[in-house]
Amino acid sequence: MTHDTTPTPPAGGTATGLRLPAPAPGWAEEADVVIVGSGVAGLTAALRCSAAGLRTVVVTKARLDDGSTRWAQGGIAAALGEGDTPEQHLDDTLVAGAGLCDEAAVRTLVTEGPGAVHRLIAAGARFDPPPAGGGIALTREGGHHRSRIVHAGGDATGAEVSRALVGAVRAEGIRTVENALVLDLLTDARGHTAGVTLHVMGEGQHDGVGSVRAPAVVLATGGMGQVFSATTNPPVSTGDGVALALRAGAEVSDLEFVQFHPTVLFLGAGAEGQQPLVSEAVRGEGAHLVDADGVRFMAGQHELAELAPRDIVAKAIVRRMIEQGAEHMYLDARHFGAEMWERRFPTILAACRAHGIDPVTEPVPIAPAAHYASGGVRTDRRGRTTVPGLYACGEVACTGVHGANRLASNSLLEGLVYAERIAEDLAALRDRDALHARVPVEPPADGPALPLLAPETRFAVQRVMTEGAGVLRSAASLAAAADRLARLHDDARAALAEHGKSAEPGVDTWEATNLLCVARVLVAAAERRAETRGCHWREDHPDRDDTAWRRHIVVTLNPDRSLTPRTTASPAFPPTSDPLADAPTGPDRPSRIQEP
Repeated sequence: MTHDTTPTPPAGGTATGLRLPAPAPGWAEEADVVIVGSGVAGLTAALRCSAAGLRTVVVTKARLDDGSTRWAQGGIAAALGEGDTPEQHLDDTLVAGAGLCDEAAVRTLVTEGPGAVHRLIAAGARFDPPPAGGGIALTREGGHHRSRIVHAGGDATGAEVSRALVGAVRAEGIRTVENALVLDLLTDARGHTAGVTLHVMGEGQHDGVGSVRAPAVVLATGGMGQVFSATTNPPVSTGDGVALALRAGAEVSDLEFVQFHPTVLFLGAGAEGQQPLVSEAVRGEGAHLVDADGVRFMAGQHELAELAPRDIVAKAIVRRMIEQGAEHMYLDARHFGAEMWERRFPTILAACRAHGIDPVTEPVPIAPAAHYASGGVRTDRRGRTTVPGLYACGEVACTGVHGANRLASNSLLEGLVYAERIAEDLAALRDRDALHARVPVEPPADGPALPLLAPETRFAVQRVMTEGAGVLRSAASLAAAADRLARLHDDARAALAEHGKSAEPGVDTWEATNLLCVARVLVAAAERRAETRGCHWREDHPDRDDTAWRRHIVVTLNPDRSLTPRTTASPAFPPTSDPLADAPTGPDRPSRIQEP
């Protein structure tokens, strides 16, 4: 086969001119940096930017603590234990990433991770101590060869991290705009970031559509799990950041690598929306995966058995389900006893009992569900995207850390480490007098139109993606999904052409439109990657092919709303944008900021 190895366009990319139809902004605020999202990545970036003296505004879709972070049960992975080293953490991450991790990005993560965890503790996070007291308890999860996971409240790590960071942000008096859906990126005449437009949903100081004008925008909008019918993600995870970045001309990479968490509480074949997660930490403490006959089917499939990387466990569960014609498998932890369940996993215990299952006395029915996007908006190791002034961190970003499959509990760590690096980069730009206010320009009135989708289209997209691009994929299933998504897209475009308008602007229609956008990109990349790697499983191409496919698929959006996927020439990412590209020239100006 051949690959399109066309070089990356010059820094700045090419804006599509596409924006979500919305009323003109009726109010505006000014800042040095606007951070979109209030999970671990967004709030860490906000605290570090504010501490550096940058005027910082945080915009979040619901309340400050309503994102994915507070749902994290497992913990944060870092080489904090005796005998553990960043090198060992790096090795485990590279293995899980199945040949597509950026090793330099992973090395940054694992070497800066321990310090980032200690700074989180200094910000007020309280992690569980060992039974004997003193220090921090470290546990083990899938893919890790050592106990290196810090946790809080047994299985409520995300809630504690969110509590600490929200408290710190409020204590610092950082400006926040809650209940606000980000719409689109503002840019100046040279294509540099100039802020964002957003819609505030009738809560707080502002209402309706407005803008925050800033020369730097940090996307920390989280994931896109709501593109599937069943997911562990909260309702706000509708891919808004990825869709915004695509419309702004940014590159998106590795979106085909959606991690399906192996052990999600099975609530029935027709269950939709956010499903209760049964943390990997339960297996880390010794729970077994079994079928209806009580047979442990992971033994002999991997050296780590139930603690194999998530893609391997998810595939094994689905294979067993197919073999037996079953809708789910079981997680058996009855041997824990009531005291351990209540102490170590109180959140999971309560969720199970709320659905009529008592894990103390019976196995827990589980099945894989959409959990985490390993890909996203492509960045370098300073969080810079291919659009000058636009940064991304956390699940919305593709830093190269996760490769084809995220290692358990690396997500919160990535949010911490890369948010800090973004803040450092922005502070350095300010110190170089290269962080100036920008004058946003409006796209031409006769520019390309983007039709909005009716709210009910959201459910159609979810069904298409679950049936055609879920854990099991094939050329046939993906082609059918692509065709059905194209019909949804074309129907909206035809309605716009015929009637001069599409669905009415509003949160439901904006979210549905964003979901269709990211679904189309995911399917296009999954169709192109004709192999099985990490959490991308092609039934018609069951083997990993390093010769042809140890490389990345990068997708951009065109002004006519078509997609351009291309394959990189190697596992290395091309450079991203240069934030000094339009700064004054001179002998002291570097050609680009060099990575340390």
